[in-house]
Amino acid sequence: MHKETEIKLRVSRETLIALREHPLLKKRNKSGWERLELFNQYFDTPERELAQAKVALRLRRDGDAIIQTLKTRGQSMAGLSERNEYNWDVPKAKLDLKKLDGECWPEQLADLDKKTIKPLFTTDFVREKAEIAWGRGKSKVVIEAALDLGKVIAGKQQEEICELELELREGDPAALLELAAELAEKLPLMPCDISKAERGYRLFDAGSYSIKLPAPELHGEMSVDDAFSAIAWFLLGSSQRLAEQYRFNGHWSLLQEWVEVLAELRALAGSLGQAAPRATTHDLRAALDALLEDWRTLVLAGQEDGDVRAAAHEQFIEELQDTRWGLFSLTTSRWLMERSWTVERNNRGNRQGHAMLSSWVPRFLGDEATALNLPRYQQQPEDLAEQLPRIERLQVWLHYARQALDLPELDRLYGELNKLEQLAHLDITDEILDARVQQTITVLQSRAWKTLLKL
Repeated sequence: MHKETEIKLRVSRETLIALREHPLLKKRNKSGWERLELFNQYFDTPERELAQAKVALRLRRDGDAIIQTLKTRGQSMAGLSERNEYNWDVPKAKLDLKKLDGECWPEQLADLDKKTIKPLFTTDFVREKAEIAWGRGKSKVVIEAALDLGKVIAGKQQEEICELELELREGDPAALLELAAELAEKLPLMPCDISKAERGYRLFDAGSYSIKLPAPELHGEMSVDDAFSAIAWFLLGSSQRLAEQYRFNGHWSLLQEWVEVLAELRALAGSLGQAAPRATTHDLRAALDALLEDWRTLVLAGQEDGDVRAAAHEQFIEELQDTRWGLFSLTTSRWLMERSWTVERNNRGNRQGHAMLSSWVPRFLGDEATALNLPRYQQQPEDLAEQLPRIERLQVWLHYARQALDLPELDRLYGELNKLEQLAHLDITDEILDARVQQTITVLQSRAWKTLLKL
C-alpha cells in the first residue's frame, strides 16, 4: 500500500502536445518521456456497492504485466487528492478475490459477497510519463507527470480521456500546485477531481456523479482562521465540480449554482477585516470580480431570456479553453494551502484570526447588520444594490457558521436575506421597489435580526 497524492488537470489535445514540449517540464525532466499503453478493466457489483463505499477496483495490463489495484476512500481538496492505493501483480487477467481482505478492504463491505463483483467499464489510454524533479529550498521534489490520451467506455457510451496527471513521489504536496500553476499561466488547464473510474460510472449512470461535497463542519471552539479555510476550500472544490458537470451536460441550473458559489467565495474573501489584510486578498478578489462580472451578468440575463441560456454552454466551453479558470483555481488552491492571508497581518489581525468562532461570528454579524442600516432602504429602496457586498458577507457566515451561533429562527433569517439579495440584483421597476420595501420590513421584523442588532 502507498498513499497517492496527485492532481488531475483536464486539457485539450493541443495542450497535451504543448505540455510535452513545455520549457519548464523539459528543464526539469530527469528521465525522458516513456510511452505506455494501459488497458484497464474496472469492476463492481450490479448494485455498485464498491462505488458507494468510495472504492475503485481494476485490473491493468501494462505491457506484459497485469496489476490488480484497489483504491480506497480518500480526500480531495479543490482538485488535489489523497487516497490509499493497494497494488498486486497477478498472473492473468482475472481478479484474485482473496487479496481483497484485511486492512485494504473497507469495513462497510465486510458482508459483501465478492463473487458478485463483475466487469463494468474500461479505460484504455496511451500514457507518456516522465520524472520531473527540482530543488525546492533545501528539499527535493519529485513528481511523475503523465500525459494521458484515450477513452472511457461503458457499454455504448464513451468519453475521451485527455488529461495531465501530476503525482507526488517526493517532497511537499504544495509543489504539485506550484508546478501546475506555473504551467497554467500559458496553457488552459482545468483542475478536475473526477477520476477515470468516476467518469466510467457517470457514463454508466449519469446520476452517479455527485456535485455535492460534504459541507464543512464548523464548531464554536475552532479559530476564525480554521473556519475561513474550511469554508473557502469547500467553496473552491464545489466550484470545480460544478464547472466539470456543467461542461459535461450543460444543465442551466449548474451554471447558476457555480455563480452562486463564486459569489459566496468573493463575500468570504472580503469578510475578515484585519485578520485578512486587503493586500493579501487583492488578487483573489480581483479574479473573482472578473469572473462574476462576466458570468453573474449572463446568469441574470438568462433568467428572462431563453436565447441567453441556450448559448451559455458554448460560452462556458470557451471559458475553459482560456487560461483564466484553471489559473484561478490553481492559484487559489496554493493561496489556501499556504494560508497566505495570515502572512502580512499585524498583532490585532493575529488576535482576530486566532479568536474562537463562537465569539467572533456574533460580533461580526452584529456589526454588519448595524452598518447595513435597513431602515434607510425602506425609504430609498432604489439604492439597495449598493449594500449587496454587505448582504452577501452576512449570508455566507449565516450559511456556514450556524453551528457556532445561538440565534432564534436563524434559518428563516437566512432565507429572508436570500430573497432580499435576489431583489437587489433585479432591474428597478415599481413592482421591484415595492417588493424591496416589503422584504426589508420582513427582515427587520425577524427575531434573529433583532437579536443581531443588540449584539
